[in-house]
Amino acid sequence: MFVPFFDTLRRAGVPVSLREYLTFLEALRAGLATYDVEAFYYLARSAMVKDERHVDLFDRAFAHCFKGLEDIAPEQVLESMDLPADWLTKMAEKHLSAEEKAEIEAMGGFDKLMETLRERLKEQQGRHQGGNKWIGTAGASPFGAYGYNPEGVRIGQDKSRHQRAVKVWDKRAFRDFDDSVEIGTRNIKVALKRLRKWARDGAADELDLPGTIRATAEHGYLDVKTRPERRNAVKVLLFLDVGGSMDAHVKVVEELFSAARAEFKHLEHFYFHNCLYEGVWRDNRRRWDAQTGTDEVLRTYGGDWKCIFVGDASMSPYEIAMPGGANEHWNAESGQVWLDRARAQWPDHLWINPVPRKYWDYTQSIGMIREIFDDRMVPMTLEGIDAGMRMLTR
Repeated sequence: MFVPFFDTLRRAGVPVSLREYLTFLEALRAGLATYDVEAFYYLARSAMVKDERHVDLFDRAFAHCFKGLEDIAPEQVLESMDLPADWLTKMAEKHLSAEEKAEIEAMGGFDKLMETLRERLKEQQGRHQGGNKWIGTAGASPFGAYGYNPEGVRIGQDKSRHQRAVKVWDKRAFRDFDDSVEIGTRNIKVALKRLRKWARDGAADELDLPGTIRATAEHGYLDVKTRPERRNAVKVLLFLDVGGSMDAHVKVVEELFSAARAEFKHLEHFYFHNCLYEGVWRDNRRRWDAQTGTDEVLRTYGGDWKCIFVGDASMSPYEIAMPGGANEHWNAESGQVWLDRARAQWPDHLWINPVPRKYWDYTQSIGMIREIFDDRMVPMTLEGIDAGMRMLTR
């Protein structure tokens, strides 16, 4: 029954062998992943993925093959499993009209929001569903999951739906961008080519045809000359926003990432979430236990590096302007402080935004980032990237 899955993996570019597929089947027969979707996913990935570069391709093939399983009625599942129903189903979303949403007001600022959350956590003794006060589900309270509030704290929800939470009280798993994505067009690469500084270094292993002709003519015999290959000497430091509202822009960011990988020999990348704080990371699976201090990055990469931030800059203003305003942790210093340090360290800096320019004026945080970057923000379009590369070469 898993032959289509094996075939999909091969067609997706995951080099899984027949032996690995049989190992996967043996593990299933041994009962290593019974009635547990997450365990089944990790078992399949462990058995059939040999290189972490193929994890993203595996995830896509897995999603394609098993799409629709979530549509199975919980009652059908419960007939064969002795599991609590609320492990398998979620509260239906409470539908609010535009008028009802307009009536829900913010709680009076970030400090008041956090103070109220602490009070509710002390008072509440059990689970709550619906309503507009307690920490629960499908209600209008500013604390909880699967409800609506224009300025809330999200607790116990797998993903953002309204992009209105000012803080998220859960650890979320983000996925690394795939730098091997095939570009549909060459437009992004063409735009990036403007950021070039040719140099010849390394081993002299390229034929120097003009030099060979000249030396042969001078000496009267074939005198082959070689030279180092000409390479782009520009050094680029790439900071990539990942997760949350950036999920809608994964495809175009992967295309940009792939183009940058192909175009720049000296490219280093780090991930961040929403705004730059005291830590960044290279692997989203280990972003909580293998972070690199931002101050260390500032010390490591000199001012001759070109610094490019890629993100939608769409967040709560608290995340930029206030200590403690970060979405997922308590930051001792504001995001603006760290962005100012980055700008000072790398004078050639740029912010590329996948949100269309016509929507920028509707989001306060985008305006704040534009001001911090002295308006060195460009849209993620051919014209925008082209303009950005011109800024970095001035």
